[in-house]
Amino acid sequence: MSLDEKIGLVTGQWGLSVGPFKADPQARGGDGFAKGVARLGVPNLQLIGAGLGVTDLGRRANGPSTALPSTLALAASFDPGLSYAYGEVIGRETRQEGFNVSLGGAVNLTRDPRGGRAFEYHGEDPILAGKMIAPQLRAIQDQGVVATIKHFALNDQETDRFGVNEVIDERAMREGELLAFEIGIKESGVGAVMCSYNQVNGDYACENNKLLNRLLKGEWGFKGWVMSDWGGTHSTAKAINTGLDQEFFDGTKFGPALAVAVQAGEVPAWRLDDMVRRIVRSLMAVGAMADKVVTPIDPAAGAEVALRSAQEGSVLLKNNGVLPVRPAKRLRIAVIGLNADRAVMSGGGSSQVNPVGGNAIPPQTIPSGPLGFAGIPVWVSSSPVAALRARLPGADIQFDSGEAPDRAARLARSADVTIVFAGRRRTEGTDAPDLTLGAGQDDLIAAVADAHRKTVVVLETGGAVLMPWVSKVGAVLEAWYPGQQGGEAIADLLTGAVNPSGKLPLTFPASEADLPRAKILGVAKDRIELEDVLHPKRVDVRLTEGVLVGYKWFDAQGKTPLFPFGHGLSYTSFGYDRLSATFDDSLTATFSLTNAGKVPGTEVAQLYVSLPASTGGPPRRLAGWARVNLAVGEKRTVQIHVDPKALAIWDIAAQRWRLPAGDYTVSVGGSSRDLPLKIKLALAEARWVP
Repeated sequence: MSLDEKIGLVTGQWGLSVGPFKADPQARGGDGFAKGVARLGVPNLQLIGAGLGVTDLGRRANGPSTALPSTLALAASFDPGLSYAYGEVIGRETRQEGFNVSLGGAVNLTRDPRGGRAFEYHGEDPILAGKMIAPQLRAIQDQGVVATIKHFALNDQETDRFGVNEVIDERAMREGELLAFEIGIKESGVGAVMCSYNQVNGDYACENNKLLNRLLKGEWGFKGWVMSDWGGTHSTAKAINTGLDQEFFDGTKFGPALAVAVQAGEVPAWRLDDMVRRIVRSLMAVGAMADKVVTPIDPAAGAEVALRSAQEGSVLLKNNGVLPVRPAKRLRIAVIGLNADRAVMSGGGSSQVNPVGGNAIPPQTIPSGPLGFAGIPVWVSSSPVAALRARLPGADIQFDSGEAPDRAARLARSADVTIVFAGRRRTEGTDAPDLTLGAGQDDLIAAVADAHRKTVVVLETGGAVLMPWVSKVGAVLEAWYPGQQGGEAIADLLTGAVNPSGKLPLTFPASEADLPRAKILGVAKDRIELEDVLHPKRVDVRLTEGVLVGYKWFDAQGKTPLFPFGHGLSYTSFGYDRLSATFDDSLTATFSLTNAGKVPGTEVAQLYVSLPASTGGPPRRLAGWARVNLAVGEKRTVQIHVDPKALAIWDIAAQRWRLPAGDYTVSVGGSSRDLPLKIKLALAEARWVP
């Protein structure tokens, strides 16, 4: 390749025209584009966002895509097989729409539940997040598309995200978010890593030698390429020499500046060759060297996975016997709030999907700017009310918007069962100022619950919320952002056609005062301006809680959450007994699990380990799980094999993973706070873990 050809491949640009930026005529309207080398058979890079389905910021000719449920719902399923199917939909539709690089794969831990992008992530635990993201990425690449894992690393908040400096000790990084990335990268063979906007211990993530060269490419042996987040490149020679392979989005740091740096010897010629080789190698590894031909997508093909993801990922948080709703003569049901007669909610930002059927509640105007379509609320056309009427044809189901709480309460008094839908939209670019539902919804729920004791609350949220009314209601179902089959999935769960099986991938606090920080630090903005990207201001955020993320913080502080990590109810009950364990090269636990109820069900049996007290870590950490389907009365022997790194600590002095000597407590049960089985094991001598 010539110097110009090499630079063209590593200098990314917008894939659509935005403001002063004009897209290349060959770009297909995605998030990004980089020039290939046609004479050598290297295709143009056509990049598209696809965290929750293939996005459509540019209103491409191929149009809408499958709107999948939030990846929080996917994580709540604890089902790696479902994660693979989820990735298959994304990979297939990415390929069918003419793109060859998928920009999904967000695996940052939810360190603060107010984070604006929590709905795009996979919860607060590194083992869960890593084990769930890996099959999704692998499936995308099995469809002939390069997958991306992001945002490397510690993209914990949206507030001041372009300049925030995350200050954290090495052990906390390695045993926390970096462990999720390590699992996801190594177990998927992912072709690209997107580095994040923020700084990590004083260096921007996209020019951080420790993260990119020493860890990612060195210790982990990553063979793919590192691209910057859009506007996340801050230098030419420094960024390249510390491990960045591709710039997005305006070409001011690479492009002509890179040619000058190479000619001046500031960037060695071998390093530019390495950047190009990494990109071409990843294209070849997944079979993406041929240009993707645009073909029609089949909306029905992704519908089954969208439905199953919403069914398995919804979490029954509370139930005093109100659910399931059974057919009965002259059954009267009041459904209240959140446009449940028309649609379900979705999250916003660059992951926003233009759903099949379009926006069910279209806005008056579409904002200008780089996020455009993704900057407005999108309601996915899947009506819970219509789905309930289909499943309960003999019932009298009345809907009220909830805009007048007194009127809604009167409707509730006349019903046998009342279902209130409530939610809160989260979006990229801004964090939630608090964990309330907002818009008067807490008052609405309280008023309805006071009027009718058989009140069910269905939540559509992008993360944890407070529930000041929880003691008044009969049941709470967390449906997250449930995607294009969300209404159908919710109706299935409420009526018992499907038995709930989801478990919380993050902690629901009882109070914001229980969180490590009273508020997210920095200056919150309602709108991202180009100036914020090009000239970010540094804000130091000291993550003094270290490895104590989520439930580990609550356990260490002795705080009682509203609902703990791993919690989720069923319409049946499960019995645990006969735990045994062996500790050879790693840990294997065996126990019996019984469906002791009256309906078939699925339990996510979770294994937690308490390390020797000398390690100074959290009281317990998730080490593995098994998702088990059981018929009524069925008893099964279950075995869980634990990844050694789930038990290890990062030895800073030795720069290695170590299993410390001492006593380990193995606990098994239905959540991080419901662990009926316990056994102690001793490790006589410390061991190194590869």
